[in-house]
Amino acid sequence: LAEAERRQSVSPPAIAAIRLLTLTGCRVSEILNLRWQDVDFEGHCLRLPDSKTGAKTVYLNGPALQVLSAIERREGNPYVLPGKVAGRPIESLKNPWGRIRMQAGLEGVRIHDLRHSYASFGVGLGLPLQQVGKLLGHTQIATTERYAHLADDPIRKANERIGDHIAAIMSGAPKAEVVAIGNRGRPRDTVRKAR
Repeated sequence: LAEAERRQSVSPPAIAAIRLLTLTGCRVSEILNLRWQDVDFEGHCLRLPDSKTGAKTVYLNGPALQVLSAIERREGNPYVLPGKVAGRPIESLKNPWGRIRMQAGLEGVRIHDLRHSYASFGVGLGLPLQQVGKLLGHTQIATTERYAHLADDPIRKANERIGDHIAAIMSGAPKAEVVAIGNRGRPRDTVRKAR
């Protein structure tokens, strides 16, 4: 995105739309049809009157709020991401997304995959599926369960840390290095040095 912005190969509203999709996990239609009246800066959220699942609140993180704050309002246009036609939003992100995809070498990545990436990051960080589902606006937990396999990653990492710690003790590593293994984010480097 930064490269597309620098080259000016994609319009600022389209770049802002893609950033918002990435940072919120919203559907494309929710961002493209977003009106300023739906943005609650004080409440740090979007209050969408109508989405695929009905009225929905989208919580905004700091980076998403920064993107929204940087967007210039166009007089007479109620949409956050104004299109070429006066008073209307951007109609499509197909061409801008295609250019960004090509520049980034992301062939085959669909724009809807940004929503999946948002969810995957949440689950990968150890957030409960119910919270991730609420952030995405899912009304059924079964919809969010497709990300359940990602919840195993923190468990696998914990298992690796424990195994590395025990292996260091068993290999006779000095006590200081064994303690360091338990406190570091990169235990394998210390284990290799200890062996």
